[in-house]
Amino acid sequence: MKEFTTDNIRNLCLAGQRGCGKTSLADSMAFAAGVNSRIGRVDDGSSLFDYTEGELSRKSSLSAKLMASTWQDKKINLFDCPGHADFIGEFLSAMNVCDAVGFLIDAGSGVEVGTQLQWKSLPEAGKSRFFFVNKMEKENVKWQEALDSIQNAFGKQAVAVQLPIGEGETFSGIVDLLHMKAYKFTGDDRTEIDIPAELKDEADAQRESLIEAAAESDDALMEKFFDEGTLSADDFMIGLRGGIAGGTLYPVLFGAGGKNIGTKVLLDFVAEYIPAPNKMAPTAAVRTGKEDVVEVPVDPSGQPLAYVFKTVSEGHLGEMTYFKVVSGTIKPGAELINQQSSATERLAQLYTFQGKNRTDLPSAAAGDIGVAVKLKKTHTSNSLSAKGYDVSVKPTEFPNPVMDVAIRPKAKGDEEKIAAGLTKLHEEDLTFKLISDPALKQQVLYAQGSTHIEVLMEKLHARYGVEVDLTKPKIPYRETITGKTEKQYKHKKQSGGRGQYGDVHIRIEPNKRGGGFEFSDEIKGGVIPNKFIPAVEKGVIEQMAHGGLCGAQVVDVKVALFFGSYHDVDSSDMAFKIAGSMAFKEGFMDSKPVILEPIYNVEVLVPDDFQGDVMGDLSSRRGKIAGMDPQGGGNTLVRAAIPRAELYQYSVDLRSMTQGQGVYTMDFSHYETVPHEAAQKIIAEAKAEKEADS
Repeated sequence: MKEFTTDNIRNLCLAGQRGCGKTSLADSMAFAAGVNSRIGRVDDGSSLFDYTEGELSRKSSLSAKLMASTWQDKKINLFDCPGHADFIGEFLSAMNVCDAVGFLIDAGSGVEVGTQLQWKSLPEAGKSRFFFVNKMEKENVKWQEALDSIQNAFGKQAVAVQLPIGEGETFSGIVDLLHMKAYKFTGDDRTEIDIPAELKDEADAQRESLIEAAAESDDALMEKFFDEGTLSADDFMIGLRGGIAGGTLYPVLFGAGGKNIGTKVLLDFVAEYIPAPNKMAPTAAVRTGKEDVVEVPVDPSGQPLAYVFKTVSEGHLGEMTYFKVVSGTIKPGAELINQQSSATERLAQLYTFQGKNRTDLPSAAAGDIGVAVKLKKTHTSNSLSAKGYDVSVKPTEFPNPVMDVAIRPKAKGDEEKIAAGLTKLHEEDLTFKLISDPALKQQVLYAQGSTHIEVLMEKLHARYGVEVDLTKPKIPYRETITGKTEKQYKHKKQSGGRGQYGDVHIRIEPNKRGGGFEFSDEIKGGVIPNKFIPAVEKGVIEQMAHGGLCGAQVVDVKVALFFGSYHDVDSSDMAFKIAGSMAFKEGFMDSKPVILEPIYNVEVLVPDDFQGDVMGDLSSRRGKIAGMDPQGGGNTLVRAAIPRAELYQYSVDLRSMTQGQGVYTMDFSHYETVPHEAAQKIIAEAKAEKEADS
């Protein structure tokens, strides 16, 4: 691929609900741009983008794929992003380095939940966006209904820049409102035609709406529009480009990616109206190791700075590092400093991708996307820069995982292999976590959903030869008290020689929630020497690690040591430690103990048709509904507080309940007392497990 200057680069990612046809459109664009000699198809496994084993078996995208192509002497870096909510991290990584996001809308379905979830991830400003209403060839579709759905969900800033010629089976072309031209598509050809007479009035009306939207993007243009009732052709283009670049005007296009209808006009639009990287705001960065914010302009003559947004390991290609050149120009052989590891990395060769095919890249100017191989100490979210230019790009923020499973090896002794393999996979995918919990004696994998976990386990087996069993994770319960008591315990033991003696009187009472543990020394008159008092506290703390109800950690208690006695010869730290431990153990059970469970704030984005079912299900999980917020486009955000114990496999259940359209996020909120019936069940399960282990 030849070299391109910054002003001739366009960075775009395709987004939208799973199944809206992103990959089919990308394959159509690849064919139109001459990257592929035929239009690849997802269904028959010939797609240029969905080619991994997991994607071929599922017929669905699992990761963002890059296609670099040329159109109208512009380089278009296109990312085909998965629409599956489990792989939202792939979309976020690509979106973060692109200047524009094209949202595909299924003409028959309108705006769906997945699209709204992705839209919410975009920054409020500084990101260009447009809509492509796809599958216009399907039966019973109405372009106006699709446009209404977009405007209801995202506002009147969404304005048609095209009109379809025909609908459903009669869909055969489009009217370009930007240039007031019409095109008819036959096979792989497009032919310019006169605007059909029956669409002339509608085209004129939509053109006026478009001019008004362009005027609203600039105060000076708005004044001209009010004074003159319209805008000149030049002012119209200034307003249009400004609104698109600023992310305040959302063009709406129409087509049928699978039929190659509208693809070339879409490419024209991207080349002509999507802003070049140097038309966007400077990149926010920080001085490495500090908090000083630095604005880095997109300048090909500046100091070299690159941000690593994606790492991929594929057997036949090796480990590949995807980066965006934020500033400067990077050529093969460049030596850059990793701002996180301080390692010097040599980018021996540069590449780009055209779907599954890798091709050489002679250089990458500011704003361009490049790929390096065999970088040893560079991972996702790292920054590479020229020596002495100690600046780091702010990393992409990823959502918290929403699903957890406990994992254990099928083969004994594979624990270290699992940890090493998942650590390596985490260098590619920052949207999951592996937590080892010694108190619960388990390793817990936190991921974005069931399919995400499936894919991780497939990679773990394929690359590292490890197989695991997935089980329901234990819940990190806590225990506390609601009453106050005093307890004496005398530890006295004589078995020949020096004995053991420690006598303590303690008072146990609740602390405020979140107050933790407080220990008070109220000894007077030296009835217990000062040197033994820390041992009493240590004994209490050790006993608090295992409560008396279900064996969970005890929290939020106050313990005061107020009386006791000692023996000149037989008393020792160990004796007082044991006395403190046993006094607390017995006193805890007399202090009205309760079990606490973690509560999570959950937000469920769901189509209105399923709202009742989802709310009923949340209530059945002991959830407390906190509110419902209409989101437009026929979708609602349901907010609730739910015990973590009730969220196991919720990802699977929600998708089943909503025909795959419901998505949710969750964040830890607080601990709350478990209701009596549920507590008795937890205690019985803990007792059974203890007996099974003994």
